Amino acid sequence: MRIRRIVCLFVAALVAALILAPVALAQDTVMQETVPLDTVGQIPPSGGPAILLPAAAVLLGAGVLTYAVLRRV
Repeated sequence: MRIRRIVCLFVAALVAALILAPVALAQDTVMQETVPLDTVGQIPPSGGPAILLPAAAVLLGAGVLTYAVLRRV
């Protein structure tokens, strides 16, 4: 019964993190209205290091949830 509560709490925290993380990370993002001619053809910057924390949280959550499910079987 306690494991079930822990898994439910963890899933709720993971869902909250997935909802709130993009909002928190986007606060410093500035939209660029025009594209300078010297940047045409270049790849725009992606998430970089800022995407590591949400990705790690998702991978860790999936691992813990998989372990909990497989342990019950």
